[in-house]
Amino acid sequence: MTKVLIAGLGNMGMNHALAHHRLPGAEVVGLVNRSPVDLPDELSGYPRFRTFEDGMTTKPDLVVIATYSDSHADYAVAAMEAGAHVFVEKPLATTVADAERVVAKAKETGRKLVVGYILRHHPSWMRLIAEARGLGGPYVFRLNLNQQSEGATWETHKALMQTTSPIVDCGVHYVDVMCQITDAAPVRVHGMGLRLSDEIAPDMYNYGQFQVIFADGSVGWYEAGWGPMMSETAFFVKDIVSPNGAVSITDKGKSDSDSVDGHTAVGAILVHRPGDDRLIEMPGEPGHQELCEAEQAYILRAIAEDIDLTRHMTDAVQSLRICLAADESIRTDRVIEL
Repeated sequence: MTKVLIAGLGNMGMNHALAHHRLPGAEVVGLVNRSPVDLPDELSGYPRFRTFEDGMTTKPDLVVIATYSDSHADYAVAAMEAGAHVFVEKPLATTVADAERVVAKAKETGRKLVVGYILRHHPSWMRLIAEARGLGGPYVFRLNLNQQSEGATWETHKALMQTTSPIVDCGVHYVDVMCQITDAAPVRVHGMGLRLSDEIAPDMYNYGQFQVIFADGSVGWYEAGWGPMMSETAFFVKDIVSPNGAVSITDKGKSDSDSVDGHTAVGAILVHRPGDDRLIEMPGEPGHQELCEAEQAYILRAIAEDIDLTRHMTDAVQSLRICLAADESIRTDRVIEL
């Protein structure tokens, strides 16, 4: 049995804790959260800790880190130095240097490191990437995810924006998709953003977009906005164009931008070639909890089978590098060369 410690019991941490409660081969040895939190009945019997350091006294084999972004790197390094493998929610870190430090520690210690790119475990998104690669590049990537968040979700977004902007927090998912399709290195990034609410810090923005140019000539656009003021018109665009056609998500199955399941739902994929359109239905796709269980099953398998995660870690740093460059571009009002 793999002894698992979960640090952070927000939305994602709770999902990951439930995943390990249900997965064969996993034994939850502790739950860490700095403030009291209501637990579902399935998790109520596990030991609870207020600090990461206290949780580590359980001597886990695997640490799942779902705390705020600014603690990811330090917790991941500490866990690996203690002999544990690590699953860390995206983004891997808040700086490229910290992300590289975590990857270097994984290589030094021989510990497995998996970053929470949930779309890598979604069969519909895997099919989308395969179909796009089949068209051949260079590519135009048109991707966004705007959330008209209110109530508790807006409170969560405001808390996240204490350390991470929307284009970094969400953008790493979709830039990772770009990188999986093109394989080319990013060349430069141009971002722009705007603070649309007095409820967030003066130096933070809750709407941002950026353009990235890749070495093979591919170009990408990504847009993300959080808050009650955001429009739900065209809030979910997933479109990839090449000289030979296009691949698009045509029906995500949800109309509510505040729905977690709606962010990953696909419904159908339209593959367009000049003179030939083909609709690929994707019935029975997994929900958010099932995807979290797939992520955690993958890290358990990576440990058991000694899967080489070099490309996974390289991609995690690359996607973060692009999004942080976009954030820097917004804050400095200049194009960032990579």
